[in-house]
Amino acid sequence: MTDSIRFTKMHGAGNDYIYVNTTDYPLENPQALAVAWSRPHTGIGADGLVLIGRSAVADFSMRIFNADGSEAMMCGNASRCIGKYVYDKGLTAKRVLTLETLSGIKELALSVDNGKVTGVTVDMGIPVIEKEELRLEAGGATYTGTAVSMGNPHFVVFTEDIDRIDLPATGALLERHPYFPDRTNVEFVQLMAPDRCRMRVWERGSGITLACGTGACATAVAGILTGQTGREPEVIMDGGSLHIRWDAVTGKVFMRGGAVTVFEGEIGRKVIQQ
Repeated sequence: MTDSIRFTKMHGAGNDYIYVNTTDYPLENPQALAVAWSRPHTGIGADGLVLIGRSAVADFSMRIFNADGSEAMMCGNASRCIGKYVYDKGLTAKRVLTLETLSGIKELALSVDNGKVTGVTVDMGIPVIEKEELRLEAGGATYTGTAVSMGNPHFVVFTEDIDRIDLPATGALLERHPYFPDRTNVEFVQLMAPDRCRMRVWERGSGITLACGTGACATAVAGILTGQTGREPEVIMDGGSLHIRWDAVTGKVFMRGGAVTVFEGEIGRKVIQQ
């Protein structure tokens, strides 16, 4: 086992993670490494750590550890980045891949130009509607939203002025609201046009991030359920946009967007306590 790890920094719509191929570099303590490596000043800086591995039931597997060390069940932006990673590095020649996650097997359809992946469409599966209209009190205010799972939990709140939301305070309170015993992701959404909306996200275990793929999917589902959007909205986040389609026939949600390789490097295995 080598003392240093090769990693790749990637982002999908600004949602950035550290990617490690565990076939070449097995990791024994990913929770601690996710915390240490995600720090922006003393580590690499990221929203978390993603492990790419072998799978007995799919082409590849994915495990995700948030910046606080907790393990996530699914990440849409990370799944797109994995599609780019494995194709661009020659680990597969397939343009339609399967990916094992803690929330099931996802299918990735790759768009390729000049031998490189330029975009990925992910079959995110059928959403689970926990509660179409849910009212929660937090910090002395009442928030009405939709509780929906995309393999991980989300609370989506439509608002008339997204910039008036104190996301650091409100997001943290709603994430840990007693209604969600395992915590939740929180999205605040403002409708810009019938098929375009702006979303800000507080991610469970990571806090404010520039984007959230499953959050964009949950936002689209909530918008469609409440009659605010059509079935193929564009979700605009601080880090970029995703195109979401909730298929009326199959009930599946499809997410389309880009994936970007930022840089590669090496880092030591040893976790230095801060």
